[in-house]
Amino acid sequence: MEEQQASVGTRPAVLETKSKPLPLSRVKSEEGKHIPVGIDELDRVLGGGYIPGCLGLIGGDPGIGKSTIVTQMLAKLVAKGKSILYVSAEESASQIKLRADRMGVTSDAFLVLTENCLERIIDHAKNIRPDILVIDSIQTVYTNDIQSAPGTVSQVRECAGKLMILAKGATIATFLIGHVTKDGTIAGPKVLEHMVDTVLYFEGERGHPYRILRTIKNRFGSTNEIGVFEMTGTGLNEVKDPSGIFLSERAANAAGSAVVSVLEGSRPVLLEVQALVTGSGLANPRRTALGIETARMNILVAVLEKIVGIHLADQDVYVNIAGGMKITEPSCYLGVISAIYSSFNNSAIDGNTLLIGEVGLTGEIRAVTGLETRLKEAFKLGFKRAIVPKANLKGTFPKGMEIEGISKVEQCFDLWSASGSPF
Repeated sequence: MEEQQASVGTRPAVLETKSKPLPLSRVKSEEGKHIPVGIDELDRVLGGGYIPGCLGLIGGDPGIGKSTIVTQMLAKLVAKGKSILYVSAEESASQIKLRADRMGVTSDAFLVLTENCLERIIDHAKNIRPDILVIDSIQTVYTNDIQSAPGTVSQVRECAGKLMILAKGATIATFLIGHVTKDGTIAGPKVLEHMVDTVLYFEGERGHPYRILRTIKNRFGSTNEIGVFEMTGTGLNEVKDPSGIFLSERAANAAGSAVVSVLEGSRPVLLEVQALVTGSGLANPRRTALGIETARMNILVAVLEKIVGIHLADQDVYVNIAGGMKITEPSCYLGVISAIYSSFNNSAIDGNTLLIGEVGLTGEIRAVTGLETRLKEAFKLGFKRAIVPKANLKGTFPKGMEIEGISKVEQCFDLWSASGSPF
C-alpha cells in the first residue's frame, strides 16, 4: 500500500489543490482554445487543432503511418516554438532520428526519450514540462504498480489513467499511439477509448498510397471527420481534393461502375463503386465486398432479386470501393445497387451521373442529410446529373445540374440516358 501511495505521489499537486466544486458560471470553457498544428488535414480531424492538457489516442495497422504523421505534427509545432518530448518504447533513438531526417526535423526542442517504464517517463515529463508529450506506443509501456506484462488489459488501463492525470494536471497535450487488432479496433481494453479526449484511426490498404485519418471520438470538436493523406518517400502529403483523387482513374463507360457521394463529417467525398457480377459454378455463389459491409451488400442483392426481379442466385457478386476507402454511410446504397445492376446487364452508367440515396428492404429510397453540400461538390467536379431521393427535392441545388427525384429503386432503372443505357 505504501508503494502504491508513493507512486501516486508522482501525480502533479496542481490537481489536488484545484479539485474543488465550482459554480458553473466560474468554470472556464475550452471552446476556441484550439492551437492549430499547421497540417490542415490533421487540424480538421482534431477540430481545429489540439487543446493544452488534452489526451489523444491514434491507432492504426503496423506501417500505416502513425509515427510518421505524429513526427510531422511535432515538426510543425517545434517550428512554432513548442517544446516536444517524444517517448518511444519500441524504436531506438537512431531510428527516430532517421525518420526525422527524412522530414527535415533538426530542432533541439525536439527531445527524444527511449523508455518503457511509466514512472521514469512521468519523472522526465515533470522535469522538462514539454508542451506536447507523445507515447509510442501505449501497449509497450508498463507501470511498476501492476505485476503483469506490458500490453495486458490492466497495464494499458493503468498507464493510460496515470498519463491522463499527468496531462490534465500539468496541462501537457499528450498523444498515445496504439496498435490495432485484426478486427480493426485498438488493442487493449475498450475503456481506453473512454478515458481519452480524442480517438483517431488511420485507415488504408497496403496496395494504395492513400491514408484516411478518421475521427472516432472528439470532446473538443465534431466526430466522423476525415483527413486524407498520400504516403510518399518523405512522409505523408495532404490531399486537398480527395474526390478528384479517388475518381481520377475511373474508366469511361465501364459497366459496373457508379459514382456516389458520402458525407464525412462536414466534408463531401465522391467515390467510385465498382461491381462485378459473373456466373458461378459453385453451389453457394461468392459474395465479396471491399470497403462496405458484406452483410449490407447481401441485403442489397436480395432487394434486387425480390423487388427488381433479376436472378442473382447463380451469380458471383463482387463489390469494391475504389481507392481503399471504407464507407459506412447508407447514402451510398443506391450507387451500390445500381453498380450491381449495371454489371449484371453489362450496360454502363452515364459517367456524368451521381447516385445518392439509402435503399430500404422494400425498395424505397430514403432521404439523406447534406444533399446540397454533396451536389455542390459534384457540380464543381463536372457532374451534370444526379439521381436523389424524392423526399430531398426541397433544397437549393446548383444551377445547370439536372436533378432526378425517385422514391422506389425500380424508378432508377427506368431513367434512360441519351446513350440508351438504363441510366
